[in-house]
Amino acid sequence: MSSLIDAWEVNAQAWTEWARRPGHDSYWKFHRDLFLSLVPPPAGLAIDVGCGEGRVARDLAALGHRVVALDAAPTMALRTAEAIGGVAGVLRADAVALPLPDAAANLVVAFMSLHDMDDMPGAVREIGRVLRPGGRLCFAVVHPLNEAGDFRTVEPGAEFVIAGDYFRQRRTVWSQEKRGLRMTFEAMHRPLQDYFAAMAAAGLATEAVREVRPGNGDLWDRVPLFLDARAVKR
Repeated sequence: MSSLIDAWEVNAQAWTEWARRPGHDSYWKFHRDLFLSLVPPPAGLAIDVGCGEGRVARDLAALGHRVVALDAAPTMALRTAEAIGGVAGVLRADAVALPLPDAAANLVVAFMSLHDMDDMPGAVREIGRVLRPGGRLCFAVVHPLNEAGDFRTVEPGAEFVIAGDYFRQRRTVWSQEKRGLRMTFEAMHRPLQDYFAAMAAAGLATEAVREVRPGNGDLWDRVPLFLDARAVKR
């Protein structure tokens, strides 16, 4: 099986079109402002790990952060570098081997990227290494409960079921077509505890956790779509 880096490189152009169509992705609908409210004020260097096409890096720069964005997929890094948005630098780099010295950053953001990494604990360990004491990691992932199951029907009151073993790490693939665009998402399902175990092992103490829901009264209001969290380097 190919790596998740390879999978996202294959889908890089489709993702760029999907992410940059205003109002198309959930980021624009309800996730952006909630996530950015977790981010501390600008101070020192901010690193965007797994930056994708660069939307979060551009938003951080607009808030006054000095941002260096990184992605292991070459086309993703290129799309971020091509976009106008005040980002200080863009690097093609694997999250498990960040090209930064120890304690270089005041902030690391990993928005919807940790679940797209084959070695999530290794990436979190590297994030802990490059954060200065008192620096923060702000991250978002697809909520593991969401990723592990689905509603049996689209009718009101539909039963939500877990597909297989929630606690087993496994590769997931699903596609969606919306408003003329099609996107294939590939990720690694992990139970919730795996993320916070990785934080603790990297010397990061969790400060805040939010389970994101659309708030529009549909079926997915009954199951959290995303998980947002902030942790501080001890």
